[in-house]
Amino acid sequence: MHKRDLTPFIGVEYTGLTHGELTRPEVFDDIADSLHRRDLVVVRGIDLTPGQQVGLAERLGVPVPFVLADWRHPEIPEILVSSNEREGGRPVGIERVGHFWHQDSSFDADPAAYTVLHGVKVPQDCGHTLFASAADVYDRLPARWQVRLEGLSALHTLTKQQRIAPRHVGLSIAEVRALVAREYPAVEHPVVRRDPHTGRRFLYGARAYTDRVVGLDANGNEEFFDLVDGLLADPAHTYTHRWTPHDLLLWKTATTYHLATDLPPGVSRTVHRVSVAAA
Repeated sequence: MHKRDLTPFIGVEYTGLTHGELTRPEVFDDIADSLHRRDLVVVRGIDLTPGQQVGLAERLGVPVPFVLADWRHPEIPEILVSSNEREGGRPVGIERVGHFWHQDSSFDADPAAYTVLHGVKVPQDCGHTLFASAADVYDRLPARWQVRLEGLSALHTLTKQQRIAPRHVGLSIAEVRALVAREYPAVEHPVVRRDPHTGRRFLYGARAYTDRVVGLDANGNEEFFDLVDGLLADPAHTYTHRWTPHDLLLWKTATTYHLATDLPPGVSRTVHRVSVAAA
């Protein structure tokens, strides 16, 4: 086994591990420690069955079936299948998940603590995933914004990103948004939080899943979103994960921003995702 820091601000990479080695208590404890200290862990090239992936996730906490029931694994509901492939003319999984900067499931009142993602079929020259540390983003906020945001909360919502489904046919855009708002009511989270593992302050919120920061007017909110967008876009402070076959990624959902990049036409990609609630 070999491990190294991926960047100065986020991530640890492990290579040379098999599933059997990964399940050894001392090895998994080392990975969990890296995850809690550095937000993101990459285990390169580890071939796993769906059941083995869920078994590893269970060592972090309690796997939670994903909110989008139509795209769960046919045999293991704790796995969300994200895929642009088709079998028998039917989609294998849901396409284009998370193609914007976000923190997983912040629109939930009690978001899962971890995400465990396995590359089942991944291209190596495209379809990368970008990551950024929410603590690093907070540290780079102008001091006046750190003061301005202290003690404020934001409303998080799924209404900006809800997929149009067959049941929405015939509804206006306003009616669809109102329906989603009823089904997934906005939830409130502090904008500035403290990581219990590191003690660092981190920023919680981004344009895609955040409706507004309570206490800021419309101009203030737009300025906030533009500021966060600019900080996340800085390549000097992001890690680009270039997938290799069977990579396993684990991250802390609250402290890790991420973004899936687009695929060119005709390129297939399938990944299995498990959301994990803290034990």
